[in-house]
Amino acid sequence: MYQQTKTNLTTQQTVDGRDPFVNGSNKPRVDNKLIIRRTKNMTRTLRLTRSIIIVMMTGLLLVSGFLIANASPNAPVPMIPENFSSLADTVSPAIVHIRVEKTVKTSGPALGPFGMNPFGNNNPFKDHSEKFFGPNGRPEFKQPGLGSGFVIDKDGYVVTNNHVVEGADKIKVVLKDEREYDAKIVGRDPVTDIALLKVDAKDSLPTVALGSSDNLKVGEWVMAIGSPFGLDNTVTAGIVSAKGRVIGSGPYDDYIQTDASINPGNSGGPLLNMKGEVVGINTMIIARGQGIGFAIPIDMAERVIKQLKQNGEVTRGWFGVSVQDVKGDLADYYGAKGQTGVLVAAVTPGDPAEKAGIKAQDIITEVNGKKMTTSRDLTTLVAGLGVGDRAEVKVLRGGKSKTLVVEIGKRPLTLAAAADRQQENEGEYGFQVSELTPEMAERYNLGSANGIIVVGVQAGSKADKAGIEEGDLILEVNHGSVASVNQFKKLIDQNKKGAGIKLLVKRMNAGLLVIHLA
Repeated sequence: MYQQTKTNLTTQQTVDGRDPFVNGSNKPRVDNKLIIRRTKNMTRTLRLTRSIIIVMMTGLLLVSGFLIANASPNAPVPMIPENFSSLADTVSPAIVHIRVEKTVKTSGPALGPFGMNPFGNNNPFKDHSEKFFGPNGRPEFKQPGLGSGFVIDKDGYVVTNNHVVEGADKIKVVLKDEREYDAKIVGRDPVTDIALLKVDAKDSLPTVALGSSDNLKVGEWVMAIGSPFGLDNTVTAGIVSAKGRVIGSGPYDDYIQTDASINPGNSGGPLLNMKGEVVGINTMIIARGQGIGFAIPIDMAERVIKQLKQNGEVTRGWFGVSVQDVKGDLADYYGAKGQTGVLVAAVTPGDPAEKAGIKAQDIITEVNGKKMTTSRDLTTLVAGLGVGDRAEVKVLRGGKSKTLVVEIGKRPLTLAAAADRQQENEGEYGFQVSELTPEMAERYNLGSANGIIVVGVQAGSKADKAGIEEGDLILEVNHGSVASVNQFKKLIDQNKKGAGIKLLVKRMNAGLLVIHLA
């Protein structure tokens, strides 16, 4: 084998002219030039490789830095904020506990067996009875109530829910530092359940900033502060579960749903974002629900608060139409398939919509260039317009588009329709009724029932004493069905000379009731 190797090397010498052996030894001769050349080539290769690696690493670092600096708002965030304490410490001084006192009348004084006065007309305790029960014999007592609120102005303006202070004789506002003030109602808006109070404080009061509910994201952390069950300055936290919730409480339903614990007494308190800004007013809970609460969006509330502060009431725009959503077969029937809009179910005579030429069965597709998708879109947009403003309304009629101009009117203070022919005052009995509109049916949770609705009851009247309440739906008069105000009036007139009138009514959260008017 050795010989063979040498022969091959000798052959190599013949080819390149170099002797592979030095001094006849068995070791190959080292070619210094070849080694130097190969070394240089390897050095250049290593330098090039190193340069490429450096460039690639630099590029990766630059790209990573760019991505971090320009991270998407949807990028992963910590699951739980590091600390709620500093936020609570900052805003708590501006959150108030509200105590109210209301005078409540019961159905009547205590009676003997079978509902009879044991003394007849010769009651020896008459003077004492009138002293405690009042001249009408209806016992009165002071009912306490509680709620929450927050200070929005250093001069003492406090925001809360209307249902917290409605009918209150006395209102007390208590701050975290135990300062206590008498409060007066500046204005209330029952439709959105918002009230504005004012306290006269000698010193400037701590305030909380208002944020934006429009910018609030589902899944975002929020914190609620209030006085659940009278436990002052209780802090709870959770996330935004949903936005734009419609729960049948009224025509302007647009609630923020949250799983931050909200309980009785939290009403009127703030829902805050992690910046300490108010994004909602805690208002409602589901009685049997756990971890489900609702708050009024602060963007809507802020518009209401501004009007209450300036005028003491809220003025809303008014079209004078009843509308419903256009979906499925209804869209096909009216030639609106593939289009968005709301169907005009009825037009109130003499109101702005009728004057502008809008008709029943028109489909309103746009108002001032904004597309209408649901009836709530239309109701909310029109309510935000000023009285006397002119709105361009695009309607679809018979499959053809038409643009009409409506001059916005003022929304009636009650939810009854404005036309006189749709209302009737029962002066003798002391209550007022109106045709039932889809809007009122939604507010009073009456579903698709037919009938007429009570829109006002005079205090101390026969209707009041009999137990008739605003929002009652009258279905029958002495077993005669009622479908219109005119029909109701005829039935009332026919039975005035009889033995009295029995009304079959449907009441929210109470079902069917029979009320006797004598």
